[in-house]
Amino acid sequence: MTAGGGLGVAGRADDQEAARRWRLVLGRYAGDTLPVAPPDQALDRTLGHLYDREYTARGHRHGTGGDPDGDRGRGRGGGRGGSVVEGLDWLGSARELFPRETFERMQVEAVGRYGMTELLADPEAVEAVEPSAELASALLRVRGRLGPQVQDGLRRIVARVVEDVVRRLRPRFVTAVDGRRDRSRRSFVRSSRTFDAAATVRANLGRWDPERGRLLVTDLRFSARRRRALSYDVVLLVDQSGSMAASVLYSAVSAGILAGLPGITVRLVLFDTAVVDMSHLAHDPVTVLLTAQLGGGTDIARAVRYAEQHVRDPRRTVVALVSDFEEGGSVSQLVSAVGRLHASGVRLLGLAALDGQANPAYDRGVARRLAEQGMEIAALTPERFAEWLGEVLP
Repeated sequence: MTAGGGLGVAGRADDQEAARRWRLVLGRYAGDTLPVAPPDQALDRTLGHLYDREYTARGHRHGTGGDPDGDRGRGRGGGRGGSVVEGLDWLGSARELFPRETFERMQVEAVGRYGMTELLADPEAVEAVEPSAELASALLRVRGRLGPQVQDGLRRIVARVVEDVVRRLRPRFVTAVDGRRDRSRRSFVRSSRTFDAAATVRANLGRWDPERGRLLVTDLRFSARRRRALSYDVVLLVDQSGSMAASVLYSAVSAGILAGLPGITVRLVLFDTAVVDMSHLAHDPVTVLLTAQLGGGTDIARAVRYAEQHVRDPRRTVVALVSDFEEGGSVSQLVSAVGRLHASGVRLLGLAALDGQANPAYDRGVARRLAEQGMEIAALTPERFAEWLGEVLP
């Protein structure tokens, strides 16, 4: 407060900013007492086109305060009288007005929470969408409710996301799984993944310039890679329950990458209460994802027993179970099957999450019992999963 008892300049500015933010939050429901400022009209329309759907879903009629027909000219898009921001225009406005992270979150909520599937029916809108794993996961969760007119758009978005994830992950899998460095052998194949900094420094020590304090490098050294002499089977058991959408996405991409590496045979199995062997499609993660049926119950024991039946050489087999361990079947049968696999020599990993954040919510009681039977339990990013496979596949 100032000496005269009124608000200072800073206090008035804070109040004005608070009122501005509340107006953007409340939208058309703020009423005439809190009008939208002219500079915020584009923000207000863009937010309203998306978030007014929340009020509509709860039975609210568009308008201001107690007047269901009010604010026709000033309300947010999506109302009964105001201009409606179409899907493509909305995407363009949101991309321009909000930071990228916020824009990506709004995309996810648009299709996953508010059912703005018209975006998928417009080829231009599909191209304008910012592809992200979160968006693809949201689309996969609602895929069963989407009509045939949007299936092409869905495939294009999922394909763009898969392409982006493959581009990011494939070098990690190749480096970790497709043979380790053999620093005793020089390679003349120049690659950032095989660059040997220490050997390069040693090879150029005679070119040290003491006056400038620099090493003149003219001879770059690269290490060869040691190929595995034996082949290995990698079995991915992937839980299709609704909460596992992101993990299903990354599992499908990981299987696709592994299927293209020499010396690795991939068996990809999706499961809920039934088991679906997708190994014949492991090389095509887009088709796998568009075939997956997210949701339903979970019978992990059945999936593990299926894997047990298809083990050819236990000592050269890795079984990775991607699940939240919320077992709807028999926990005792699950524990027994894991114990048998471990006793036979199979390497077992339980992935409580396989996504970018690795922040899982899972049944720790079941996970603990599986760990007691020899399964290593972890929540991993896909990059770390690649490194782990490189460690267990000598």
